[in-house]
Amino acid sequence: MQRTDERRDRHRADTDGFRDDSEVDTGPRASARDRDSGDGGLLRRLRPSFPSALRPSFSVRSFLVVLALSVVGVVAGGAIPLVGALGQFLGLFAAAFAIGAVGSRSRYLEVGLAGAVAAGLAFVLGTLTSVFTPLAVGVLADYGVAIAGVGTGTGLLAALLGHYFGRDLRDGLTREV
Repeated sequence: MQRTDERRDRHRADTDGFRDDSEVDTGPRASARDRDSGDGGLLRRLRPSFPSALRPSFSVRSFLVVLALSVVGVVAGGAIPLVGALGQFLGLFAAAFAIGAVGSRSRYLEVGLAGAVAAGLAFVLGTLTSVFTPLAVGVLADYGVAIAGVGTGTGLLAALLGHYFGRDLRDGLTREV
């Protein structure tokens, strides 16, 4: 009678060239070669595979950092006197530009979403604080969605343009001449 280890080893030797990645043994008695060639288990095999261009690359951590920097850019741009709401978008553009110029990876999805959220909130809050409060509540009740839409769309555009130009500058500075 053979031990199960010997049967497994003989079976492994017979089918070594023909085995599928799903047959990899990653248990405690598996060889080091089998553990290293394993693909991470059942959950990794069940995850859908995307081509590299379509692979979702959204990172929550990056989004939160970019959102914080976008809010700082909107607040700093809005603090410039005599420029008004235009300064908020210039600050958002500058923050997205810096993220694109400094970051090693392109983060268009995170930057666009964070820019849209930051600018939309800034536009709505700016409307609330720019006029008499009961009047502002009435204006937001009637036109709140349109106001938020204009702020969100403009913020998305400013953030994406800033990130694009930042990435372009980084590419130009790091390219070999």
